[in-house]
Amino acid sequence: MSSLLAAFVDVLLKSAIVAFVFNELRGIVLAGPVLYGMYQAGGTLMAIWLGICSLGGIALSVIVPLFIDKKFKLRERLRAAAKPA
Repeated sequence: MSSLLAAFVDVLLKSAIVAFVFNELRGIVLAGPVLYGMYQAGGTLMAIWLGICSLGGIALSVIVPLFIDKKFKLRERLRAAAKPA
């Protein structure tokens, strides 16, 4: 029963990560006009800083969940290896 639960949690986490990535891609598409507006405003230092911070936040919100998923998978493998057969 625990292997069924582990498989369900694995599928659930993978689907959540895929949905999260698609949500971030949608955010990039919607942020496009704002970034273009900052470019048209002359590319001041503040506009460039805001663009870097926005893109960095988007990148982190995609990368961090992927690292967390890898940690959970590693922990699950270690638990499976530690179980007596």
